[in-house]
Amino acid sequence: MFEGSDHIEKGYLASEVLEADTVKAVILDMIVGGTDTTSTSLVWSISELLRHPRVMKKLQQEVSEIGQGRPMILEKDLEKMRYLKATIKETLRLYPPLPLLIPRESTQDVKLMGYDIPIGTQTIVNAWAIGRDPTLWEEPEEFWPERFLNSSTDYKGLHFELLPFGSGRRGCPGIQFAIAIYELALANVIYKFDLALPNGVKDKDLDMSETISSITLHRKSPLLVMTTSRF
Repeated sequence: MFEGSDHIEKGYLASEVLEADTVKAVILDMIVGGTDTTSTSLVWSISELLRHPRVMKKLQQEVSEIGQGRPMILEKDLEKMRYLKATIKETLRLYPPLPLLIPRESTQDVKLMGYDIPIGTQTIVNAWAIGRDPTLWEEPEEFWPERFLNSSTDYKGLHFELLPFGSGRRGCPGIQFAIAIYELALANVIYKFDLALPNGVKDKDLDMSETISSITLHRKSPLLVMTTSRF
């Protein structure tokens, strides 16, 4: 039995049974939501690294220096990887997993930039457009992780120019889990393998077209990569 708060304003608590199927559905939703967005972001990072060999080389140097020949990069190593974190921030800027954040509803009448927004209006934040806004970013269409090396801008909801996880009480609750998995996966892929495009495809010819699957931003075409072990 679980206590709900639907009738708390009436002075009592309503008890409801949470069925096993409901629990399973919620858990499935959390797993699918968490893995789909993280894996998609990882693919976008690898895509941009293949298009920018200079960035790939710099990131590979960083993970190699910290890994020191060990079998794999560990979670404790991640805090030392400034360029890895900058690369991930740049990926999330250009390719937010949810380009249109989960809809909100205004709780009061607001006048914003000359527009009257009445209470109860559904609002949708375009994180994709914000991340590419030329008034906020220098050369916004360029993949340039260095822009974050000496910047305090982060994706945790305090800087509204970078909102891949949203902000405030309705921000993504899985941000810490997602970023830890994302950083660890990308660091180990770059650490263990040399990556290249197959069939003589040139880096600048890689198709970077986007498509929306459900609410997640995916590549329109699958990413095909040749891997060579570095050890």
